[in-house]
Amino acid sequence: MNAYIVGLIVPLVILLFRNSTNRKRRGSPTDVGGDPGYTVRNHRFASVLSSAWEDVTTLAEMFEHSCRAHHGKLLLGTREFISREMEISSDGRTFEKLHHGEYKWVTYGAVFESVSNFASGLANIGHVREERAAIYAETREEWFIALQACFRRNVTVVTMYASLGEEALCHSLNETEVTTVICGRKELKSLVHISGQLDFVKRVICIDNDVPSDASSAQHGWTITSFSDVEKLGRENPVAADLPLSADVAVIMYTSGSTGLPKGVMMTHGNIVSTVSAVMTIIPNIGKNDVYLAYLPMAHILELIAENLLPAVGGSIGYGTPLTLTDTSNKVKKGTKGDASALMPTLMASVPAILDRVRDGVFKKVNAKGGLSKKLFDLAYARRLRAINGSWFGAWGLEKVLWNFFVFKKVQAIMGGRIRYILCGGAPLSADTQRFINICLGAPISQGYGLTETCAGGAFSDFDDTSAGRVGPPIPCSYIKLVDWPEGGYSTTDSPMPRGEIVIGGANVTPGYFKNEEKTRESYKVDERGVRWFYTGDVGRFHADGVLEIIDRKKDIVKLQHGEYVSLGKVEAALLVSPFVDNIMLYADSFQTYTVALVDVSHSALSEWASKQGIAYSDLSELCQKEEAVKEVHASLLKEAKKARLEKFETPAKVKLLSDPWTPETGLVTGALKIKRDIIRKTFQEELSKLYGK
Repeated sequence: MNAYIVGLIVPLVILLFRNSTNRKRRGSPTDVGGDPGYTVRNHRFASVLSSAWEDVTTLAEMFEHSCRAHHGKLLLGTREFISREMEISSDGRTFEKLHHGEYKWVTYGAVFESVSNFASGLANIGHVREERAAIYAETREEWFIALQACFRRNVTVVTMYASLGEEALCHSLNETEVTTVICGRKELKSLVHISGQLDFVKRVICIDNDVPSDASSAQHGWTITSFSDVEKLGRENPVAADLPLSADVAVIMYTSGSTGLPKGVMMTHGNIVSTVSAVMTIIPNIGKNDVYLAYLPMAHILELIAENLLPAVGGSIGYGTPLTLTDTSNKVKKGTKGDASALMPTLMASVPAILDRVRDGVFKKVNAKGGLSKKLFDLAYARRLRAINGSWFGAWGLEKVLWNFFVFKKVQAIMGGRIRYILCGGAPLSADTQRFINICLGAPISQGYGLTETCAGGAFSDFDDTSAGRVGPPIPCSYIKLVDWPEGGYSTTDSPMPRGEIVIGGANVTPGYFKNEEKTRESYKVDERGVRWFYTGDVGRFHADGVLEIIDRKKDIVKLQHGEYVSLGKVEAALLVSPFVDNIMLYADSFQTYTVALVDVSHSALSEWASKQGIAYSDLSELCQKEEAVKEVHASLLKEAKKARLEKFETPAKVKLLSDPWTPETGLVTGALKIKRDIIRKTFQEELSKLYGK
């Protein structure tokens, strides 16, 4: 009898607690200087947070503090490389498959020694603190060591995505007058191609020992040294640290921007420390037992913050790649483990595009299995969804435990089986994907809102807030202010919620753009109280509990022929949920009355649909041309548009299906997988003209 009572009471208590947490105040209105508007701070902090430690104000101090506190604990892990094989598919295409072993770990003490040695090595090869160094490589253990080593010499690090095009790469290195480049073997090849256009590079440090023979040629104007040799040189000839101050520029981060050449954002040590300190207060019980899976580009601010956060709390970092993430990832040899299975992380950061692919992959497998397995999965998913949406009649308590054990345990194994928290940023996360993570992985997912210009700081949803479509209250290091945008029809006096352009202020707001005073003055302001503010160009509204929701984007708004305004980003975010869409760009011609769209199709979803319909085709390109395929994808977009309550003029009237994937390598999306609108428009100008009947 007692078991029955417990089974009834526990779910009711959980539900009542959940409802109370959803109603609790998370952000509070506050008084600030600067432009008039509606300003909110984090409810738990009366003033903005600059550092979690009294005696730590720089990243160099923060790292040394952690290494002393956790000297013998494991910090960095990299998988052992076993073999590389080439597989040939039925259509004759060749694919690289990798076999990796277990993770090999290095302790905090050993990493600190490597960092100190590399810092000394930098000084020994002639790099002085007044010069800048660039790290141009995929995310890996050596990236982290090089970064921390530069900080110990007070050397400003210039970062750029490994996928950056040659023109943007050349621009970034020349504008910052970089004298030392630290890169991998693959990236070194790109450097060789543009060596004649580089004005300041004197030294190249290759992370890999097998340096290409043509890279060492004297004609390039640089000396080349291996990473291990620089470390060895520093070990044999130690040099005292030259530590930075809080206001010193730690990083100049070049964003692979969606328009034109990338801009370099200057970040001080104090900026980054403030964001790290704030995030520490948000992730529940983060500490020395946590293991983080690092696979996003470290040249992206979200990953840079994460990899400075984990050492700060005594956690461990295991490295992977997006193409070896799971057991079924593209580059994983069949029958071997992906990074997540091998590492079994507790924490990870992600961008929505990657989580969307995980979700689509799971649903594809479930649908392919069919039968009783599918019915059981659908029932379990529906029951848990009702509970998460607040229904008293959803799966709570013991029923939740049983569904997790019998149904969702296999899904959780995809990411290693121990994920307890996911941080998502870089783009809007769809409600469907958020619910998928909550249900199938059984973990809270916090959607963050921030920019490179604010060191990823801005808003961050609380772990106990299961509402979808919102990005949380301001994080403790930030104020968020809404200011009127009359042209767009948004005002802080709007009812039922104040609305306006989002402006972020606080210790995390960066000094500005490198060598771009005009753009800095346009986007940044300092108020009469000394608080620095960044004008984001995004439009938001605050809910009654102090939680922010992004609703529009000033720069993405196009006016159609009859005067209707279309927010391109808002519509794209709604349509991305379609299973047929890997990526999408909405296009609006101001001289027309309707919009059109270019769709980067999901190969697996479209092929599976064609197979079920009995449609014959030789390759995906041919399938994308077929009228039946275009109609099916368009119908799916219309369905999602209706669910999102889009207006008819916002919904694309015509679509063009594209078979070649949009990747950073093609230059059509950034390293964070955001579309490069202008480049896509120019690349597919002919297709867009045809959609408008021109």
